[in-house]
Formats: sequence, structure tokens, C-alpha cells
Amino acid sequence: MHKTNLRRAIDPRHAKTMSSAELRAEFMIEDLFKDDEVNLTYTQYDRMIVGGAKPKSGPLAIDAVDQTGTPSWLDRREAVLVNLGTGGTVEAGGETYSLGRCDMLYLGMGTGAVTLSGEDAYFYIISAPAHRAIPAQLVTIDDARQVPLGSRDTCNERVIYQFIHPEGIESCQIVMGMTKLAPGSIWNTMPAHVHERRSEAYIYIDLPEDQNVVHLMGEPDETRHMIVRNEQAVLSPRGRYTAALARLLIPLSGRWRATIWPSPIWIWSRWKTSNEPLFTAGKPRICDRREHRHRSGNRD
Repeated sequence: MHKTNLRRAIDPRHAKTMSSAELRAEFMIEDLFKDDEVNLTYTQYDRMIVGGAKPKSGPLAIDAVDQTGTPSWLDRREAVLVNLGTGGTVEAGGETYSLGRCDMLYLGMGTGAVTLSGEDAYFYIISAPAHRAIPAQLVTIDDARQVPLGSRDTCNERVIYQFIHPEGIESCQIVMGMTKLAPGSIWNTMPAHVHERRSEAYIYIDLPEDQNVVHLMGEPDETRHMIVRNEQAVLSPRGRYTAALARLLIPLSGRWRATIWPSPIWIWSRWKTSNEPLFTAGKPRICDRREHRHRSGNRD
């Protein structure tokens, strides 16, 4: 079974007036993993897709997604799949990939239909628009680049596992990795920061049933918070009003983080003359969004 929900963009002034329930409805994704279902959320924040799939009783396929406006969901998009269970298999682009726990698989534009299987596997899914095809690549948790940060004295000792990033696996827009806290550390992000240039999505994993995360968001001088439970995802759009300033974990042993960096096609806008090419020397030009939509015949 395949389900896709739509999340529309929220104005910063509107976000300030929201109740806790309204914030959760707009910025949290609570039920990602249901047996024998693919659950996708198509957001208007950089048109990022956040989803989950759990092929408990048999294979699950992802192909046509209406919101992308293309025959197959990756015709003009890229995706990263993370196995949060064990013994997972992904069939894509005529190849079969085996994913252990916390392994990531990058799939490039034009991959086509994707089939997921594994009785004890369940997959976290991130997808974003792409401007060129990049070969698929699997990176295991053991192969990820590890960057130690923080200090026990400030309760934020942690290791960042970099999977999809500029110095590792190539992508068009997605940067993705995992942050794992050391025992006794409770702050995921310190010092606080804002997100003016990118949208992000977070999923918190390995939380005991009786423990939660306090996820802070909002303007630096007027924050809001949401209580997040195990395997729930949070959207953090571009702009300071939804910046994830800090996350207080009570405690947390692992966190997946997916970042959408700005695409020159979408983020920067300017008009260009009719004889300028959309792509030059294999690199995307900065152009107006409406122009690209017209040229591609694609509303994604």
C-alpha cells in the first residue's frame, strides 16, 4: 500500500500563532513506519519528500507518485534510503543492493521504480529534485566518515557519521548523515544555529519507549518546542522561524539527519534571455523556476 500526504509551506508570522497541536500537524511526521505500507510526505519546503516503508509481509514498490508530476517518482528526482531495521534489500535500476542496519543507498535521477523487501527491514526515505543523473551508490555505516565533536563537560559529546556529503558520496542536493551521542550527553546541537540557506528533516531513533526528545524551533528570541518520540520525523524548513536551534535529548543514542542544500535551479531566481542555455558545460544555470517548469513539461 502506498500513501502520500502533502504539507504546504507555513508563513513565519503564522507559525508564531500556532498551538502545540498545530505545530505538530504541520512540522512533525508521526507515523512513518506501518507494516506493509509506503508512507510519503511531499512538502513544499524545497519540494522535499520524507517517507518510510516497512515491507513486513512482502516486497513494496515505489513508482508513480502523483505529486511529482512525472510517470515515475525519480524521473527528475534523487533519493536516499536508510535501513533502520536489519536484512533489507533494494532493487533499483536493474541492480540489487543489500542494506544492513543504518546503511544508506543513494539513487540518482532516472532510476525508475524501486522495490523494497526484508521481513525485518524498514526504510527511511528522503528525496529531492535533481538536475542530472548520478550513479547509485551504497555506503555502509562502517564506511561513513566519522567526525567527533563536542565535549563531555558541555553534555554534547557526539560523533557525526557523514554519508552523502561534498567530500563523500556525490549528489545533486541531498546531504545526509547520522549523529550519535556519547553516554551522558543530552544536547544534540550546541551552540544553537539557524537555517537560512537550507531545509532539513530529522528522524530520532533508538529512543526507549519512556523517553522523549525536546525539539526546539522558532526565532532565537521566541522559540517553540515539540515533544518527539522514537522514529518520529521533524521538518525544519529554510528560514529562521523554523530553525532547529537545539535539541535536548533525554537521552538519545542515535539520530538521522537529512539536509537539502539549495539548488541553483530553484533557490536563486533571475530572468534570462531566450538564447541562454539552461545547462552549460554540464552544470545548471541559475534560472527562474517558472522557466524550468515550462521547459521540462514537469510540475515537480
